[in-house]
Amino acid sequence: MRGSVLSHTPGRTHDLDRVIGRLLDYCRRENWAGFDPYDALNSKVFDALPLLNTRLCRLAVTQALKRCPVNIRGLVLIPKTQNPKALALFLSAFLKLPAELLPARKQLVQYMIQRLIALRSPGSPYWCWGYSFPWQGRGILVPRGAANLVCTTFVANSLIDLFEQTDSYEAMEMAISATDYIFDQLYWADDSGAGFSYPLPSLRGQVHNANLLGAALFCRAYRYTRKERFLSAALLVARQSVQKQRDDGSWYYGESPTQCWIDNFHTGYNLLALQTIGRELNTREFEESLERGFRFYRSHFFRADGAPRYFHDRTYPIDAHCVAQSILTLIALQELWPGSRSLAESVFHWAMTHMWSERGLFYYRVLRTCTIRTSYMRWTQAWMLLALATLRAGTESSTDYESADAAVLLQS
Repeated sequence: MRGSVLSHTPGRTHDLDRVIGRLLDYCRRENWAGFDPYDALNSKVFDALPLLNTRLCRLAVTQALKRCPVNIRGLVLIPKTQNPKALALFLSAFLKLPAELLPARKQLVQYMIQRLIALRSPGSPYWCWGYSFPWQGRGILVPRGAANLVCTTFVANSLIDLFEQTDSYEAMEMAISATDYIFDQLYWADDSGAGFSYPLPSLRGQVHNANLLGAALFCRAYRYTRKERFLSAALLVARQSVQKQRDDGSWYYGESPTQCWIDNFHTGYNLLALQTIGRELNTREFEESLERGFRFYRSHFFRADGAPRYFHDRTYPIDAHCVAQSILTLIALQELWPGSRSLAESVFHWAMTHMWSERGLFYYRVLRTCTIRTSYMRWTQAWMLLALATLRAGTESSTDYESADAAVLLQS
């Protein structure tokens, strides 16, 4: 990193260290807990008025609160909660920050581990995690704390990050148990293909970011365990999602008729997962897919002023999660395109101008007519802290891990 001050063009200079410090202070004051765009069903009103607790009402209330420009969660008795995925993002961010910005890093890392231990999904012999709220999908209700692939994957990756820095075998044992959970409970393969069930074990489908996130975690776990089942499942699932990549380099969110949209941060998940698979297995099999997807990403998801689009074909809403994922994706893939760092800095400057509050937090969304200033701990602040820590660190590791066994298996 060229110092803590990012200067893109005259009049657009921001002190990155200062922003990181303010954001850390805010999250610490809030005890790493907060509201979430999808936490409507945490409202105690649903417990008091059972007649409201129907599928259509749950859907309507969740969408209404998510879209409301004013945060009324306090009025409907929704508490702030610690979310395991947010804690995992914080943990990964802490590991990227230098001691001068985070002098209490060791204590904060241990605190996050203890909270992840406390918040593991109940009733399972595996280490696995779910969200701190129940949420209503189109057809199913996911209970609070029910383990799911996406949440478990992010926690497991943060634990492997910790192991790679500190040799914490406790963290690695938890991560491998989480990977075993995904294989034993969520992985499926039949004549129609292969994938990971999401958001519940009973739901088989083709959600590409879930498939590729799971496959990438399997590859990280394989490098340390040499469990061939992780390798074979990862390749089968990744190859299937790569086959579903569209000619222009994009992916639909999923293969169901109701999942035919293309968005910023799920595309970013796909790209970084493919990068991880290639790096961990020391293979170039997915390189063309990654490069084609990245060309689509950078040509469709950014305005000329650096504003990151949510969808590939329209600008609004401009969402803080997309800001964060844009920075993460551009920095991680900067070796593929010389303009990546400059564009990442442009995204940061745009967010500072339009989404930063001097209270030390980032706003949720910028719409065409207004800004939703609600603070969400998982969706916004945790993601932004990880993105800014990554931007400051300057680059993701580009080390090619030698994996002779993997290379042999890939050729078979």
